Amino acid sequence: MNDRSALDLLVTHGPLTRTRLGELTGLSKPTASQLLGRLEAAGLVRGTGNVTGRPGPSARLYEIAPDIAHVAALAVDPEGITAVVADITGRVLGEHRVQAEAAAERVRNRTAGLVAEALDGALAAAGLGRGALHHTVIGTPGALDPRTGTLRYAPHLPGWHSPTLREDLAEATGTPVVIENDVNLAAVAEQHDGIAQDFDDFVLVWADCGVGAAVVLGGALRRGATGGAGEIGYMPLPGAPLTRDGGGCQTLISSPAVVGLARALGIDAATATEALDRAAATPGPGDEVLAELGRRLATGLAAVVAVVDPELVVLSGEVGRAGGERLRALVEAELSGLALPRPLLRLSTLEGSPILVGALRTALTAARDAVFDTT
Repeated sequence: MNDRSALDLLVTHGPLTRTRLGELTGLSKPTASQLLGRLEAAGLVRGTGNVTGRPGPSARLYEIAPDIAHVAALAVDPEGITAVVADITGRVLGEHRVQAEAAAERVRNRTAGLVAEALDGALAAAGLGRGALHHTVIGTPGALDPRTGTLRYAPHLPGWHSPTLREDLAEATGTPVVIENDVNLAAVAEQHDGIAQDFDDFVLVWADCGVGAAVVLGGALRRGATGGAGEIGYMPLPGAPLTRDGGGCQTLISSPAVVGLARALGIDAATATEALDRAAATPGPGDEVLAELGRRLATGLAAVVAVVDPELVVLSGEVGRAGGERLRALVEAELSGLALPRPLLRLSTLEGSPILVGALRTALTAARDAVFDTT
């Protein structure tokens, strides 16, 4: 337990002296010295210079040995696959993207090969080989049904529906593979590195090319019996077409829906970001765009809030980022008249891809549980 506590502190704080590590763990100096000696002998930590510029003898600094394990995180979208490789400290060493339209016929039977191509590109950028990898986590739209092993809720990814998908990917990568819903991974990122760090009960709403939600209760992700918890893209909403293959929130608050809404009100744009930027700068029609989008988001949120009663709701994805504080305030005002619970409503502040951040966090947790075990 002391070993793991010390290793976790070195991950969190970076290099520490024996004295500081003892203070943080509550261990005596002799015990901290023995602990560091044991971890150094096991190859888990290493000396990394000395603290200088203060009275007395210089103190040696210790850090996690970064090359004891490496992990890979991948994010899948309808246009391609992005892979990153990091060392055990979480430092990203390489990244690579493979463009591949998921619905194209030539792509349908090449899923494992495309994942391997993206992964090998990231490994090459990091100067590493396959043997360096310890764990791989892949974030994808939809969810892997724990009962059947097949991907559900993602008809736009036809090449990802094999019942042997996980086995195929493990063979292609040469590591254990976890396949997780991309919005769930965005919530993991918010929980550990973002605005939800101090909340055990929260919902993340992702409005982008696709629409979904992640539900965290008691600090744990809730996936549901078939992995479909949070698939609000299929949730019926007033004014949305209702079909088994789509409709609901997806047709009202996704990025393409925002572009369509803006065009209907006289604001021409190619992307949701462009549409909302122009709406913010266009009195009259732009106000209508933002007000209508705020009503749509609030209506969808009201159903989720009424069932889950979270302490916090996080808006993420392209629509939330582009709408910014003005859209958030409109959603909050509308929601106050639709649902009895009053959760905090906040915008995601994470930089980069929350899906990759969450996938990397998940992979690192699994790898550290394995390599930090000194028993």
